[in-house]
Parts: sequence; C-alpha cells; structure tokens
Amino acid sequence: MHDYRLAAIPGDGIGPEVVEAGLEVLRVCAATDGGFGVAIQAFDWNSENYLLRGHYIPDGGLEQLRTFDAILFGAVGSQRVPDDVSLWGLRLAIVQAFDQYANVRPARLLPGVSSPLDKGDDIDWVIVRENSEGEYAGHGGRAHRGLPIEVGTETAVFTRVGVERIHRFAFELASQRPRRHLTLVTKSNAQRFGMVMWDEIFFEVARDYPAVKVDRELVDAATTRMVLKPDSLDVMVATNLHADILSDLASALSGSLGIGPTANLNPSRQFPSMFEPIHGSAFDITGKGIANPIATFWSVAMMLEHLGEARAAQRLMHAIEETTAAGEHTPDLGGQATTRSVTAAVCRALTG
Repeated sequence: MHDYRLAAIPGDGIGPEVVEAGLEVLRVCAATDGGFGVAIQAFDWNSENYLLRGHYIPDGGLEQLRTFDAILFGAVGSQRVPDDVSLWGLRLAIVQAFDQYANVRPARLLPGVSSPLDKGDDIDWVIVRENSEGEYAGHGGRAHRGLPIEVGTETAVFTRVGVERIHRFAFELASQRPRRHLTLVTKSNAQRFGMVMWDEIFFEVARDYPAVKVDRELVDAATTRMVLKPDSLDVMVATNLHADILSDLASALSGSLGIGPTANLNPSRQFPSMFEPIHGSAFDITGKGIANPIATFWSVAMMLEHLGEARAAQRLMHAIEETTAAGEHTPDLGGQATTRSVTAAVCRALTG
C-alpha cells in the first residue's frame, strides 16, 4: 500500500468550499480502494493572509511544497487585491517554479448535463496548454507612468525547448486516444515571429508521430469550429493565452465552468504537479453553499491518474458520472443541489 503526501491550497472565494469537498471525496476513494492512503497538509496561502502579511507564499514555502507528491489547488483572487498581484503571487509562482509546463484540460458532456450546443454530445476534447512561457512569460514593463507618453509592453516569449516539449507532450497524448487527432492552434498570420516558429516546430515534431492525424487552425477560427463542428476536434495544442481562453469556452460548451478540471503537469516528475478546478474564485456565490464541486472531483481523478492510481481514478469518474446522470445538479447546471449534497452523492456512489 502506497501512502501519498498531498498539499492542499484552498485559496480564495469558493476555493475552500470545493477543496474541502474534494478532499472528502479523495479520502473516501482511498478508503474504499484499499491500495493507497493519503496524508494531507493544508496551506493557508490566500489573499486574506496576503493583506495581513504582505505575501502569498512565505519564505521557504516553495521548498516545503516541493516535498509533496501532488498539490490540490482551489482558486486565487480577491476583490481587495489586484488580479495580477494575486495570480503572480500564488498560482503562477507555483506553476513556474515547479516547471509545470503542460496544462491539460479535458472537456466532454457528462451524463445528465445539458450543453448550450445542439451538438453537445459531440464534445470530447483535450486542450493542451503551454503553461510556462508564451504570452504569460512575465516579460515587459511600464515607463513614464501617468504621462501622455506612458508605455506598457507585454512580450510573448517562445523558446525552442519550450515549444518542442509541449508539442511532443500533445502528440504523445493524442497518440493514446482512439482518434489520434491533434489540431495545432496558432495565430501565425498576425504574430509572425514566435508563432511562426511555433508552427514550424510542430510540423518538425509531427514527423516522429506518423500515426497521428494533424491539422492547423487559427485561434479565432478554432472558436467557431468548437461551436459549429465539435466532432471535428479531438486534442488541441495552443499557447498559454490562447488555450486559457479556449478551455473556458470548452467548459462552458460542456455545460458549466463548474465542471472543468485542470492538471498543471511537470511531466519529468522532478517537481510535484498541481490540480485545480477551472472556475476561479466566484465571489458571487462564495459562502452560499452552492459551488459546484464536480470540477474539483474531476481534477482529483486526474491527480490519481497522474500518481499511478488508474483504478481509483476510473472509479471516481464513474461516481461523478453516476451523480450527474441522477440529476444531482448545482444551480450553474440548472439544478437545486448544494455543494454538500453533490459531495454526499459522489461518496455514496464510491461506497455503494
């Protein structure tokens, strides 16, 4: 029996609510599986403590976090802290320090969930997002603040090693799926340097994967294709910014942002990987007990799969699907269920 050390960072808004639910389901999953155990340590790195102490991650925090097998993250963002401060102070600080360069976001219509698309049943995608550089590299600056000649620059950074490794990751993933189809998402018609390199490296890597069917789509056209021809897509690989946007669209088309999971992977396993729901802090429903925990449960399933607990991950996904099929839906899915009732239903499905 293997015991995993897991770090939990609930964060802000509904983060603590859904992480608590996720940990409850994880413990039940471990107890009923019998093949592994979990030891969980929570970290109170959030915006409230930032306002009190002036930092999100304390000195030595990343070194401590590095000792864990995986991280479950809730959300970060506060109406009292600028978004760029909270994002760079916590989530991106972890992603970049631990070289979690592969962001993986699956999207499909769960049983019993309705899509705004007539063709919603055709949604079965995985969006692979370059997670370490590109438009979110953090390069740029501002000068002459407050003056008419003020300048703000934001520099997208594309390195050969960064581009090649995310394309290779996407090809490996696509080669394991039944359709073996990978779509390159780009904007190289307008972004003629870094993104032209992005395209060139993709087709260089493609030569190593002759069994994978490939095509190329400009990011704006990709959004229309997702809406009008969802069955024409399988795995998509896109830059940090483009995939960030496309994955939110994918979750919305799948029924709700409340069901979208995320894995921030360090494929080399030199550092722990981090798993989180896609939905963010959601201040409008914080404390109401109606946050949808499904995205967190699905993220936990991805974490279990990453840890090598494939059977437990599959059992948890079956429990999630059984719960959504039974109509246990929170308000974002048009139902009246609560965070607690959905959590209880998934736990019953795991133990039944």
